[in-house]
Amino acid sequence: MKAFQIKPAIAEYADFGTMAQELKLGARDLILTNEYIYNPTIAALDLGCHTCFQEKYGAGEPTDVMVDAILDDLRGKAYDRIVAVGGGTVIDIAKVLTVARPEDRVDDLYDRMADLQKEHPLIIVPTTCGTGSEVTNISIINRTSKGVKVGLVSPAMFADEAALVPAMLQSLPYPVFATSSIDAMVHAVESYLSPNACALSELFSEKALQLILRGWKQAVASGSKDGWKQYALEFLRASNFAGIAFGHAGCAAVHAMAYPLGGVHHIPHGQANQLMFADVMRKYQEKKPIGKLNQLEEILSKELEVEPVFALEKLYALMDEVLKKDPLREHGVTADELPDFARNVIETQQRLLGNNYVELTEDDILSIYRAAF
Repeated sequence: MKAFQIKPAIAEYADFGTMAQELKLGARDLILTNEYIYNPTIAALDLGCHTCFQEKYGAGEPTDVMVDAILDDLRGKAYDRIVAVGGGTVIDIAKVLTVARPEDRVDDLYDRMADLQKEHPLIIVPTTCGTGSEVTNISIINRTSKGVKVGLVSPAMFADEAALVPAMLQSLPYPVFATSSIDAMVHAVESYLSPNACALSELFSEKALQLILRGWKQAVASGSKDGWKQYALEFLRASNFAGIAFGHAGCAAVHAMAYPLGGVHHIPHGQANQLMFADVMRKYQEKKPIGKLNQLEEILSKELEVEPVFALEKLYALMDEVLKKDPLREHGVTADELPDFARNVIETQQRLLGNNYVELTEDDILSIYRAAF
């Protein structure tokens, strides 16, 4: 079993100004972010940093075209540290920039992936509470020239510091909070059930679940769409802990089956995970009702105040209060796509399927899609 490690230093700051002061941000730093994040929270601090706004290079998930254009524009700038402030796209790009030499293109980095070195120190400030990407060393880039979405992975891509700044979540729209916190919950569950889990990763999975479930219950009870914001730090911590856990133990079938939904129908990642979660778990219960799943039920039952046998169904109900789960058909998925999705998952997602609680065949996966349809 691989050794457990937490690579980035993890710090908490009340707001961005406090962080900027403690880290002495200035003219030798590059802030990679979005303009809608920068203007209301960072601009007035007048830090003198270089800036790069991701959305000027394209929308959606990172592509080789987007990253190459950013690399081109940065060639003439002299900077040391990179400060990534944003969601998954910004963070993934920043991890590429941290290992890129001035002359590099994206293809060059993939060609020498085994020998990548850190060229710039990296500080990551997540502005959602779901990916946990601030503590992982993988960046997913859509290589449009080759027609594949491939991870760039290297120890050199770990951040030097993951900075949790709850004030940066205050403008987060409710749907983004809902989908990202669901993503973190799925990370926690899948990493807990993974055969690659260890005693230390399980601690992080369990604590993440505890924080998320308590925050969801309190937010729902508040009756306000903004009720979750007073627990922003707890949700950030939960996402971070879940990121640490899945960085060690991995994600599994829920994520594997969500990818075709995002790729074909552009369903947001966290929502795609929600659409698959309950039916994957029910298949797990059907195939292996006695096992580590029972330990998960015990953890959930304490937080949800039900008997363990009812814990998963109570979790699905709470998730529906956070974000209602609709059938796949209501998101544009058609019945004739489902066999193709199942086959695609088997052919392309073995890295994730190896972390399943129990082995799933192509027929199992198809039956899960049909149950969610």
